[in-house]
Amino acid sequence: MSLQGRIEELASRHRRLDEEISDEQKRPAADEVRLHELKRKKLKIKEELVQLRPN
Repeated sequence: MSLQGRIEELASRHRRLDEEISDEQKRPAADEVRLHELKRKKLKIKEELVQLRPN
């Protein structure tokens, strides 16, 4: 996979996680453990994107 392809894949996963977080937060009884895990995954992807993207 090319670098650009990897960046696009990570960006897509980041957006999906953002949507999942938003959906979970809208629930009346949001699962805090799930929210924490989703946010952790999103942050990990963001950190990888920062390293891969050119300055």
